[in-house]
Order: sequence, then C-alpha cells, then structure tokens
Amino acid sequence: MRGIPAVGAAGLSATAAWESVLEGAAEVAHRSVEPPRAGRLESLPAGLHRDVRAVLEARGITGVYAHQAETWEAAARGESVVVTTGTASGKSLAFSLPVLDAVARERTARALFLYPTKALAQDQARWLAGLGLRGLRPAIYDGDTPVEQRAHVRRTANAILTNPDMLHVGVLPHHDRWGDVLHNLRVVVVDEAHVYRGVFGSHVANVLRRLRRLAHAYGAEPQFLLASATIANPGELASRLTGLDVRVVDTDTSPRAEREVVLWNPELVDEELGIRASPLGDASRLLAGLVAAGLRVICFTKSRKAAELVHRFAADRLDAATARRLAPYRAGYTPEQRREIERRLVEGELLGVTATNALELGIDIGTLDCAICVGFPGTVASLRQQWGRAGRRAGGLAVLVASEDALDQFFVDDPPALLGRTTEAALIDHSAPRILDGHVLAAAYEGPLTAADADVLGPEALARAAVLPELEATPAGFVWRGRDTPAARISLRSGDTEAFVIVEEETGSVLGTAERERAFSTVHDGAVYLHLGDQYGVTRLDLGTRTALVRPVAVDWYTQARKETETTIVTPLSTRQVAGVELHHGRIEVWEQVVAFQRKAVADGSVIDTTPLELPPTSFETEGVWFSPDGGLLEGIGTMPTLVSALHAAEHALISLLPLFAMCDRWDIGGLSTNVHEQTGRPTVFVYEGHAGGVGITERGFACFAEWVADTAVLLARCPCKAGCPSCVQSPKCGNLNELLDKAAARTLLERMTAA
Repeated sequence: MRGIPAVGAAGLSATAAWESVLEGAAEVAHRSVEPPRAGRLESLPAGLHRDVRAVLEARGITGVYAHQAETWEAAARGESVVVTTGTASGKSLAFSLPVLDAVARERTARALFLYPTKALAQDQARWLAGLGLRGLRPAIYDGDTPVEQRAHVRRTANAILTNPDMLHVGVLPHHDRWGDVLHNLRVVVVDEAHVYRGVFGSHVANVLRRLRRLAHAYGAEPQFLLASATIANPGELASRLTGLDVRVVDTDTSPRAEREVVLWNPELVDEELGIRASPLGDASRLLAGLVAAGLRVICFTKSRKAAELVHRFAADRLDAATARRLAPYRAGYTPEQRREIERRLVEGELLGVTATNALELGIDIGTLDCAICVGFPGTVASLRQQWGRAGRRAGGLAVLVASEDALDQFFVDDPPALLGRTTEAALIDHSAPRILDGHVLAAAYEGPLTAADADVLGPEALARAAVLPELEATPAGFVWRGRDTPAARISLRSGDTEAFVIVEEETGSVLGTAERERAFSTVHDGAVYLHLGDQYGVTRLDLGTRTALVRPVAVDWYTQARKETETTIVTPLSTRQVAGVELHHGRIEVWEQVVAFQRKAVADGSVIDTTPLELPPTSFETEGVWFSPDGGLLEGIGTMPTLVSALHAAEHALISLLPLFAMCDRWDIGGLSTNVHEQTGRPTVFVYEGHAGGVGITERGFACFAEWVADTAVLLARCPCKAGCPSCVQSPKCGNLNELLDKAAARTLLERMTAA
C-alpha cells in the first residue's frame, strides 16, 4: 500500500490485517483496487483577512486545494456557491473561509450554519471554537440547547449552528426575537445538501425560502454556501433548495488514498429456495474479525434493528475486553448517549461502531481502516459516502455485504453495473401542494403575504394562499387567523408528528423514542426491542400517553409485524397505453394497520407462532402508479389463488427494481395487489411512494414503465430459485410476511406485458 500504512495487531499493516480476514473466503464475489490520487494545492487566498490567515497557519494549514480556492473566489464575488466533491475533500474549510473572513472584517456580521444532524453541528462547533479566531463566537442552537441559554446565543453568537427543524419551528415563527441576527445575516451555510431530497428536501426548500423572506424584511440579503456529496445535479438541487442562481464547484482536487473494494455475497445455503446465509451474521463475522486483527471499523446497516443485531452478534464473537470497545449508533438514542459514543469514536476508544446512516455524513470520527455496508443503501451516492468514512488518511477497505434483496444480487452478478454507475440526481418538489400549504400558513403567521413575496416564495405560494381557508385576505396581505403556530403542525422529516417514548418500566429511564407508525411495528405489545445491543420485551404500548413500557429479556427469537393495506384512488393525473395495459399515475390514499406479529427464531428465521394485535390504522396521501392486466395477459393465471399470487409476486419484483430508475431506496416504495379493487373493479397492482405527498419517484416509473417491466421480467428469468426467493419476489417489508407468491405466474405475466 502506498503512503504510510495503518498498523493492525502484531504490527501488521492494515492491508495485511484485512487480508488475513478475507483470504480464502468463498463469499468474496469481487475484489478491485481504486488507485490513489494526488492533490492540487494552492496558496491561501491573497484576500483572506490576516487574522484568519494567522489562525489557519497556526494549525498547519498553509494552503488550500484548488476547489477550495475556487469556492473562495466565487464567494468573494458575492455569488452563492455549491461545492460538490468527495468525502474528506475539505468541503467544510471551503465554506468556512468566507464565513471566517466576514466575521473578522465586520464585528456585527452573523452567519447561520445548517446541518441535517445534531452530531454534525457538534463536530463543526468544536472545530470553530478550536480555531481561536478573535471575535468568532460560535454556538449551537438546537433542541438540546438549554432554554436558559437560548437568549444568550441570540444576543452574542455570530456563528450559529442549527438544523432545518429548529430553524423551522424555533427561529422563523419567533423572528421578532431574532431581529438583530436577521438584520446582520451575511452568510447561510447548508452542509450535506444532498441529504435534502425527497419529502425532507422539499420541506427544507420552503424553510430556506421563508428564511430569505424574513432576512429581506430585516434588510439583509444573505449569501448561500452549500456543500454536497457527489450527485448528478448539484446545481439544480442547490437552486431548487434556495430559489437562487448558484455557482457549481465540482472538480475534486484533494488527494485520495488507495482503496480496496470487496463485494461479499453470503453463502447460498439452499439453492432450490434461493436462501442465503444471513447478511447480518456475515457482517458481524467480518466486523469481529477485522477488529480482532487490530483494525478500526465502521459498519453501516439499513435499519435500527439491524444495527443493534450486528453489534450484538459481533460482541458475542469477541472477548469481553474487546467487546466493550464496540458500540451501536442510531437515531432514537438520547442526546447524552449519542454524545458519549461520538466522544469515544473521536478519541479512538472505540474499535468498531455499527451505525445507521446517522454516521454517513461528514462528522470527523477519527481514523478508520474499514467501512462495511450491509446491503446496498439505496443510492450510489450514499454507498460512496459510507465507504468514504474509512481510509481517509491512509488506504482503506470498503465492503458491500449483499443482502438477499433483488437489487443487491443484481449488482453482485454484474459488479461494473454498480462500481461504474454514476451518482444519481436528487429529486425535490417544494411546490407540491401537500408540502407547500403548511409553509404558506407558516409564512403568513410570520408576516402578511403580499404579491411581492412571489419573488422568493414562488408564485405557487401566493396561488395557494388565495384558497387556504385559514388565511384571510386583508389590505396588508393574506394573514393567519388561527390561534396556534402553524409551523408546529409540520414535521420536516415525517408526516407523523406523534413520538412514542420507550421507558424501562422498573427504573423509569428513557431508552429512546419512536414515531407512531414505527412504534406500531416495533414496540407493540409482545415485541422484542433492541437498544445498545440489549434485548427488551415490550410489556405495554400505551396509546393514550404515547409510551412503550419495556423490561430486559434474554430470548433466542425476534418479532416481525404483519400489516394490512388498502388503497383509494384520489386523483388520476396521467394515463397511457403501454406494455399491454392501461397505466395510470396519480394521487392515492394508503391505509395501513398492524394486525399481528410473528415470533421468529434467530437461528434460522423459522416461525414460532403468530399473535393477533388490535392497533388503530394509519393513513397518508401520496402518489403512485397502477395497472389492471386482463384478457390474454391473464390466460391460464386468471383464477384464484394463482391470480393473487401472480400479482403479489409481480408487485414485489417491480418494487425491487424501481430504484434502478429513480433515486430512491426499496424502503421508500410500497405496493398493493388485489384480485378485484373496489374502484377499478378488476385485478390491479399498485406501486406507491411510501411517504406522504410523493416527490416524483413513481412519476419516473410511469415514464419508463416498459423498460422497468422488461428488466423485472429478466430478473425473474435469471434467478435460479424454483418457487421464489428474497433475490426475486420475496420482500423484506412485505406486510403479508411473503405469503401467496407465485414466481412462475408473475414471470409469465411480466413477459407477456414485455412482448405486448
């Protein structure tokens, strides 16, 4: 390995250490090396304030990469900029230089830093405070900031670090308290901008427009500096987020260490059924082996439960002293728990951490040797971000442990389709009425809406203001006539504002939280809940107090919820004839209800028993596509139960491949198939977006339906299993627990549609 290698156990280089774990493993389906790249440095910008130059040089920073210099030059001209380069390329310094310079030159200047996670804000605050720049007063303002400290932050801090959620409910509705900040607001930094896609990004775009509107009202026109991982449309995303023309800096001139890439496919334990060994088990074996070899490892999983399971399995493989140097990290922990894990990571106390994508972003978590991804994370951009967390200073190992998911197996069978794949485009739609309406109400609460606001909020906002019954037209503009704060009604990240608190019943300690929909599936009565690697049995889910009571247990089984789903067509938007069917795209309402749960053995996933549940239904409106095959397409498969099984299997397979055509994850998509739908009166398959509102995922599927169906038919033809398996028609999120699936009939239907 080029450069200075990291050292593992017994003095082994990092390369030799991970080679000792990978050598001879039959599960290794692909290995390749991404070569190193030299960086291109330039001198510190000549126009940089002398105080900023001095503190940087004191920290050993005597030059900048060319893309950092380009960002500085564009910002110095007053342009808004988005810098989009790889992990560890110095994006934070690129957007910090203009802020530091502004603060050094103007005593009253204020800057606002927006981060999608509290961990990132904590990390950046430590860096800013450590600079020791005279006059720089950084402070965090988020939900964890004590109430008694908030007024002090508003009065004194000139670099305020927060998140879009706090800006939305804690700052903008109370702008009268923030008048001095808004009047002197010179720069707004939006870090990790690629995270703001889909429903979340569409909400954040409205929040940023509301910020611009209020800043203008207080006499300021702040400059926006954005940073993003490499995506296909950084300029378009930045402009849609801010409503401004944004300069794009996308040439990465930072050095990159050599990286070895491994695609790992768990052993096929039943060829006929297509069943593979558990990816969680294989990931825990890799994690334990690499840690035992003296390497520092981060392992990313796609769910909170998976993060807890991999951590527990890995800890069981190691001696007690080493196991104590592992930790899981996910949403739902208390702020104190998260800060403690972050501290142990930064200080090198932890050897291995198992995380959800909460640690995918740019927090400095020290020197790591290996990054493991358990299952394709949904987009190439996310995969590259996760792999980039390791080997930042020396060479690193990047591993994808394939799940049984059809898309994972598609990539393992054809590695260039993954490794040569370009990053995706991020989709947002800030003007979708379901998203826009709440922000129009919030803006009217913040100040009367007038025709002049169309320049910032967009003409759609003024059009919606005219029809929203909670607004009143007055000579001053549209005003809010309610008694509450409308911003509090809107959850930027979820359509569900109800959080359940998870409490250990004997001690009364709070273990974490769960959104209502997640609570019904994961902390229902009788569920096994995992927290920091420990098992807890749920004794009671109290809907009135929104509390789940749990107690410690030690069992060799886990639980999986069963759902019933119904769909109602609300508004058809588009229709066309394609692939032998009449295909529709439009708005639908989805009703879901958790009706039972199964206990399954940890060892082999076998079902122990099924227990009914009585929980209320949840509903949301979204966008979807649907079609009703008939005639020759159903010849020979048009009778029960074959018909239902064929449609169900086709629905699952279509869902598994939609991410090839849209920037989404399988978990962003839902579906329903029925032999007779009450509105169409015919056999019907629905594929819908799993979040309220929708952001264009199924619209993309509507546009490329013929190719989507054809690729899905090929997937079923290529899969070697006989009756259907997780690599083709079984779904990890099936509400019916993968009952009634007919692979052969689904293949026949899709091949007939392709031929048509």
